[in-house]
Amino acid sequence: MSNNFNCHVRIMLESDLEQVLEWRNHPEIRRYMYTQHKITLEEHSNWYKKASNNPDHYLLIFELNNIPTGFININKIAYSNVADWGFYVAPDSEKGTGKKLGITVLDYAFKVIELHKICGQALAYNIPSVKFHTSLGFTQEGLLRGQHFDGQSYNDVVHFGLLANEWKISENKL
Repeated sequence: MSNNFNCHVRIMLESDLEQVLEWRNHPEIRRYMYTQHKITLEEHSNWYKKASNNPDHYLLIFELNNIPTGFININKIAYSNVADWGFYVAPDSEKGTGKKLGITVLDYAFKVIELHKICGQALAYNIPSVKFHTSLGFTQEGLLRGQHFDGQSYNDVVHFGLLANEWKISENKL
């Protein structure tokens, strides 16, 4: 799926593994993840093999001007058209890349995958992610207090949801 800004998503390939791992292990990305240790290539490869063979799991690469610039993980929940998503952009991406990723992926999720709802989570201290979800039209549906232990302290997790009928496709979003 694409738009006027030469943004699109495609299925992640095994050849993308090293690039995605490099992004994922970057300190500025890793600090906002549930799993905060540095992931090995073997661990990453094992995860990819398992996830890519699951028909309810979508591993996607976001491309901007045909250059891989972000990763998206969409995982359907229990045989429904409701899914969780997670994502990150390359650490050196230009400002605004995340918004382009979000809009492009949500178009894809609602039009191509035909999801009814997308759910997101953010560690409460990840203010950019909280603001990002809100800016895309997500509604905060809950706050799980002290839900995630990062090895040092318990952190709150903010839950978001966006229904397909709330997502309006507009060329003016970017």
